[in-house]
Amino acid sequence: MKDIYHFFAFDLGATSGRSILGTLQNSKLELKELTRFPNKILWIHNRYYWDIFALYDHLKEGLSVATAQGISLDGIGIDTWGVDFVFLGEDGSILNLPRSYRDPYTNGKPEEYFKLLPKKDVYDLTGIQIMNFNSIYQLYAAKSENSSALKAAKSLLFIPDALSYLLTGKKACEYTIASTSQLLNPQTKRFESKLFDVMDVNPSLMQPLVMPGEIIGHFKEIPVIAVAGHDTASAIAAVPADNENFAYISSGTWSLMGIEVKNPIITDESYELNFTNEGGVDRTTRFLKNITGMWLLEQCRKEWEAAGTKYSYPEIVALSESAAGFQSLINPDHSSFANPESMTGAIGDYCVNTQQKAPETHAEFIRCIFESLALRYKEVLQILQRLAPFPIEKLYVIGGGSQNKLLNQITANATGLPVVAGPSEATAIGNVMMQARGLGVVHSLHEMREIIRNSVVPDIYQPQNL
Repeated sequence: MKDIYHFFAFDLGATSGRSILGTLQNSKLELKELTRFPNKILWIHNRYYWDIFALYDHLKEGLSVATAQGISLDGIGIDTWGVDFVFLGEDGSILNLPRSYRDPYTNGKPEEYFKLLPKKDVYDLTGIQIMNFNSIYQLYAAKSENSSALKAAKSLLFIPDALSYLLTGKKACEYTIASTSQLLNPQTKRFESKLFDVMDVNPSLMQPLVMPGEIIGHFKEIPVIAVAGHDTASAIAAVPADNENFAYISSGTWSLMGIEVKNPIITDESYELNFTNEGGVDRTTRFLKNITGMWLLEQCRKEWEAAGTKYSYPEIVALSESAAGFQSLINPDHSSFANPESMTGAIGDYCVNTQQKAPETHAEFIRCIFESLALRYKEVLQILQRLAPFPIEKLYVIGGGSQNKLLNQITANATGLPVVAGPSEATAIGNVMMQARGLGVVHSLHEMREIIRNSVVPDIYQPQNL
């Protein structure tokens, strides 16, 4: 074994991406950002696409920066958002720019699909929440459009697998990213042929599944490792827990709140509540609920910036602390907040319609958002506590939102649980640690999390009666 390892993590989100160097030495991990870039949706002929080739260029640029700094890489790992994909032809050529999940071409497609196979049957087979942009409905929409790419396709690759393919020439389908598609049976850990058959799509499009930690191929003799390709799965792998008795919130544009379990939870109650069962590392299941998160604040910030007022994140937290508490509350998941022309207007209208005082100042809007999120977390936690096969003793908040001290304290107060906040760079850390796992540098999820606990110092918020 060497004394020091260098891992290259390519962490790609729906609005931006980064190349990160992870250095593992003496059971401690350090991260260094190499490159950062925007990820823009292309609008062509009234359709929305991702530029997979531009993303590949950014991937190579990050690798070039590492080389220029004289870094000898031990591994490469790629994580991205879920559901979107490309088609490959018989000769291995990429046949299409991948459609973006924000493209409205899937609007109404779930309801059409359920005429072929009832909604409850789809959930029972997959355990995945019904969202119109899931891969299953994108495939159905492509079939409905008479897509020439689908007609000619011999293979389908999700975004991280497509980028790995461009690097290595090897086709693979990583388990956690495949689990977001609503085409995978979480019990058998295989694609469910019935879901393809009813829409007359050949399931042979799908590649054999590989589990996180498997080597896909090589780029210039550097192993390209299938990390947890879904960014949330990578983030959850970085939760610095010392046992299984925890819940988590991966806090960003979305707040993904759930538990890590050995087996999927697929019940009538989980169906009615639209909870989802996505793949995790070591064949675990991420049983979780999507909650509208910092999207609410991000949209308000855009409005304020357009009007000439720009806030840093510390300024936002300070503003929220200056406002009186619990003056107005919203349901963050209400449909009116999905994509309004004015988020501040939508929040104000919601408050008026529910006989509350509408926020007036920027501080009041921020306070309203934070307190409403904390109470929504309480609601979801209570459901998780009913369904979890173990007692939930702590709530871990990871991702960018872990730095929001006021929200973390309000969440601890609302839930009655200690909130352990951090690491903020959970996705990149999970990516790097799964590379180390794949190369045998670490040997278990427990050992990964022990290294993470040695490498980060989280903030802990105890419940208070204020």
